[in-house]
Amino acid sequence: MAQSNMEPDSTFFLKIVMYMIIGSVWLYFDGSSALWRAVPVGLVVGLLFVQHDHFAIDRKIEYAVLLVSAVLSYALPVGVAIVI
Repeated sequence: MAQSNMEPDSTFFLKIVMYMIIGSVWLYFDGSSALWRAVPVGLVVGLLFVQHDHFAIDRKIEYAVLLVSAVLSYALPVGVAIVI
C-alpha cells in the first residue's frame, strides 16, 4: 500500500494561521531617518519556514499567505511591531 503524502486539514489550517501571525511581525527603528525604517522580520523568518516545510505540495499558498499578511500588517494597524 502506498503512503499518502497529504496532511490533515487541521494541520494545514494551523500552518496558515501560523504563517499569518509570523508574516505580520515587523521591526521598526525609532527615530531613524534611513530608507529602511521598517523591516519585515516575520516575512523573512516565514520564508525560511516555508522552504524547509515537510509537505511541499502547498508551498505557493504559504508564500501568498505570508506576503498578504506582511502587506496588510504594514498598511493597517494589525500585527506585531517591535520598536528599537
